[in-house]
Amino acid sequence: MTRTVTKRISLTDIDQVKLLGGNDANLRMLRREFGAKITARGEEIVIEGNKDEVSAVVRILDNLIVSVQKGVTIGEGDVRYAISMVCQNQGSELSTFHNDNVAYHDLRKLIRAKTLGQQEYVKAMRTYDIVFSIGPAGTGKTYLAMAHAVSSLQRRDVDRILLVRPAVEAGESLGFLPGDYTEKVGPYLRPLYDALYEMMPAEKIKKRLDMGIIEVAPLAYMRGRTVNNSFVILDEAQNTTLDQMKMFLTRLGFNSKVVITGDITQIDLSDKEDSGLVLIQAILKSIEDIRFIYLTEKDVVRHKLVQEIIKAFEKHGPDRRKRR
Repeated sequence: MTRTVTKRISLTDIDQVKLLGGNDANLRMLRREFGAKITARGEEIVIEGNKDEVSAVVRILDNLIVSVQKGVTIGEGDVRYAISMVCQNQGSELSTFHNDNVAYHDLRKLIRAKTLGQQEYVKAMRTYDIVFSIGPAGTGKTYLAMAHAVSSLQRRDVDRILLVRPAVEAGESLGFLPGDYTEKVGPYLRPLYDALYEMMPAEKIKKRLDMGIIEVAPLAYMRGRTVNNSFVILDEAQNTTLDQMKMFLTRLGFNSKVVITGDITQIDLSDKEDSGLVLIQAILKSIEDIRFIYLTEKDVVRHKLVQEIIKAFEKHGPDRRKRR
């Protein structure tokens, strides 16, 4: 017969709404995952179940309480991530989690790393002048880079932000598209604008775009330029060729930072082996002052099904190659 154990966690001076969620939603997630009886009673949480279940729940709640004490409101994604880390015996790493925030931007929204991989990414952007962030969709590659760029501009660490993207999936051929320059490249640069509008009020963005303090441009327009005192983001870099990647990296001027983001599982070039983001890893790996950050499905912070979709595609890829 399995022996039932009981543990109590004090909630004295803890904001219970931030920890437990609306109607104790976060506790319900833990109950579903572990099967233990978890009850909030006054200023304490009581956990009852077998030894392993109770131990896991206590470790998760202890770490979540530390995050709440740092001002974090715990959401479904935070609970899910803490569960996965503890189940993989990596719970001790959560003790340093949420130590760093990226920025308070103009809309007064606190942006923070939500996984240990994202935390490593944020630290790299603070430390290195060139950072590559490689990982699947939903891991915060572009969003966190944009937050860091806006924060750097607000602190006056840089004079301007330059946001760059390959303008079409398989190259830079814009001539066949209808309309003027803005109409041609607009659809391909829209994701960068979307992220930017989450960081700053629309009127400030328009003013800074008009003044050239913020510039959003296709990759082809980087040729021949030298970029000083700027924070530069190259997004969707898996769709650059090696020559384009070289051209872009050699634009770096004084007092500038560059972040290159991409997903090497979503290369749209006609020959995927030509991807500059894939090839550049071997070329630059020996340069100590350049940092490569690799995010995985564990760092996905979108709907929980996105993680499952990524895992399914990773499993399907090798199977499909074997059949061929």
